[in-house]
Amino acid sequence: MRIAVLSETDSAEPRVAAVPETVKKFLALGADVTVQSGAGLKAGMPDSEYEAVGASVAASAVEAARDADLILKVRRPAAEELKLLKRGAVVVAIMDPYGREAELQAMAEAGVDGFAMELMPRITRAQVMDVLSSQANLAGYRSVVDGASEYGRAMPMMMTAAGTVPAARVFVMGVGVAGLQAIATARRMGAVVTATDVRPATKEQVESLGAKFVAVEDDEFKQAETKGGYAKEMSAEYQKKQAELVATHIAKQDIVITTALIPGRPAPKLVSAAMVASMKPGSVLVDLAVERGGNVEGAKPGEVVVNDRGVKIVGHLNVAGRLAASASALYARNLYAFVETLVDKESKALAIKWDDELVKATNLTHDGAVVHPSFQPKADAAVADRPQDAPQSEQASVGLSKTGVSQSPSTQATGAA
Repeated sequence: MRIAVLSETDSAEPRVAAVPETVKKFLALGADVTVQSGAGLKAGMPDSEYEAVGASVAASAVEAARDADLILKVRRPAAEELKLLKRGAVVVAIMDPYGREAELQAMAEAGVDGFAMELMPRITRAQVMDVLSSQANLAGYRSVVDGASEYGRAMPMMMTAAGTVPAARVFVMGVGVAGLQAIATARRMGAVVTATDVRPATKEQVESLGAKFVAVEDDEFKQAETKGGYAKEMSAEYQKKQAELVATHIAKQDIVITTALIPGRPAPKLVSAAMVASMKPGSVLVDLAVERGGNVEGAKPGEVVVNDRGVKIVGHLNVAGRLAASASALYARNLYAFVETLVDKESKALAIKWDDELVKATNLTHDGAVVHPSFQPKADAAVADRPQDAPQSEQASVGLSKTGVSQSPSTQATGAA
């Protein structure tokens, strides 16, 4: 079994799909591992570290991918990379399949078996493979660091001979994995933290971290969660009351962090232009959903927007990737845990069990066709649109458990990363 770890073609992607720790584990499975030169450099892992654990280093993607049975990447292979792969090769990556019909069809035509890590089912045995949760956790932490760096004041309360510096007020919208980590990080930095989510169960989670829960807690709110742990659609009346409460609250905040994403759909708008305008000069909003349209009106992908009142809207892309070393280490472990289930320990070769629930949930392309029911060609759209076919997953850049799904005031959403 030959495994290839390729560099990312997107210059804005610093993460790598395997780290020396996981390369050693793949070698122990009996695999030969080839790493494209420079693949781990942006994550602080030079070629020498891969060579030290027994991997081969190839000068180019052509050399690295030659005759590889398994290709590991962070992002979906680009068209030029597909040309390098042999038919029947297995590709495991974060595929970002929503709205990417042409790219998925290209993978199918290339004859590769593509597996999307972000579609991993929410079951106990797959927790160690949950890339969305691992990356969202880091994104939540980084969102607070980024917000604090843009905020022109101290985060904790400081009592000095010259006077007292008040603690920053941080409001987290969406209590998923990213949101919970943002709450914990802001609290550790000494901020006064509040948070909101439509699911009643999150109130206890928020309060357990020392933050205050903000929501209209009427009878409808108490019934706002399904038996499966997901949000119900709220009435227009409730949405209006919640929006009014949030608008009043945001006007008093120093830093607002939004984390709401819905798989395959534009990010829900949580913060209007009027809410942004109500904030104090020097306040900061960090939008973790900016890659999908953003939760904050006025957010721009890859930019820090400053309005005429001096309020900053932070729209960094690939937030987990801003912690490339940590993100790569966690992602690589997620990948290894999944790939290990695809390998026969005796023959030391790939032996995919196509009826395995993990395989069925994540397999996008096989035998020259797009096979995942949620991403069938348009002719089969009726099948793909069935609610039971929709994966319980989060944004690629970000992931959550059933008890950690970030939401907008009226819509089930997910914590970005």
